[in-house]
Amino acid sequence: MLRRINRDRHVLRGGHATDKSVTILDPRRLFGQEGEAEAERYLRRKGYRIVAKNLRSSLGELDLVAEDGRVLVFIEVKARRTAQFGGAIHAVDRQKQQKLIRLAAQFLARRHWMDRSCRFDVVLLEPTATAALRIEHIQNAFEVSSDDWH
Repeated sequence: MLRRINRDRHVLRGGHATDKSVTILDPRRLFGQEGEAEAERYLRRKGYRIVAKNLRSSLGELDLVAEDGRVLVFIEVKARRTAQFGGAIHAVDRQKQQKLIRLAAQFLARRHWMDRSCRFDVVLLEPTATAALRIEHIQNAFEVSSDDWH
């Protein structure tokens, strides 16, 4: 079990300072972060330029945003411990797609990039029998109609 100790001191209303308790890192979250880092290295080797990563908003999170030439790419990374649940094509259902589209629209609007050509990719990382990771990268993983942007 991994632990991170936060040494910040907090002052309560009564004026007494207290140490904040130990924060436990979720092993699944750590595994996901390691998967995203591996996906980022993979994409950089393929010539992608990473624009942003782990962008959080009230709508959710974009794992990676990159440029592939002149195309802006929103990348959903799925790190799986087993191949039990199918490949990358099954990793992002329609509900997740809609969420990613809303997040992408928010990202584009905030940067005034609504005229940018963009697509959505999915990168799935799974272990193999040799302990190496298998990376499955689906470019343009799902279609987006003009109605989806609204």
